[in-house]
Amino acid sequence: MGEEVRTLGTEDYDRLVALWQRAGLHSLRLQGRDSREAIARQLETRVQTILGLEVDGRLAGAVVATHDSRKGWINRLAVDPDFRRRGYGLRLIRAAEEVLKSQGIEVIAALVESDNFASLALFQKAGYREIDPGMHYLTRRDRDEA
Repeated sequence: MGEEVRTLGTEDYDRLVALWQRAGLHSLRLQGRDSREAIARQLETRVQTILGLEVDGRLAGAVVATHDSRKGWINRLAVDPDFRRRGYGLRLIRAAEEVLKSQGIEVIAALVESDNFASLALFQKAGYREIDPGMHYLTRRDRDEA
């Protein structure tokens, strides 16, 4: 069957969430921004694309590419632990970049949690650099699960 990067849709939701959980994403908000309904709304905007990497019919990795019309963001990069260290993370980053560039986005950024050294190293390998190591990520939410 081989390997294929493709755009995921709402029909892939259960497989996507299972992948995120296997990969250890601890910031999932399944009652909020990561619910089936929220993902469907996000995809309808056409400013968000979810790409999946399938290996022999199994969802081995995924990434979310989104933009605000001036800057692109790579989010939720996840590779199944059984498929790590094969270059799939870098392949997903490059695929997300292609999607964003095709939408006219020239600046692409990623937020990496401070304790995720493997992800930081991967983005650095892909050519990303920290512009301000002292930068703080702040958020305001109406509810914790949002």
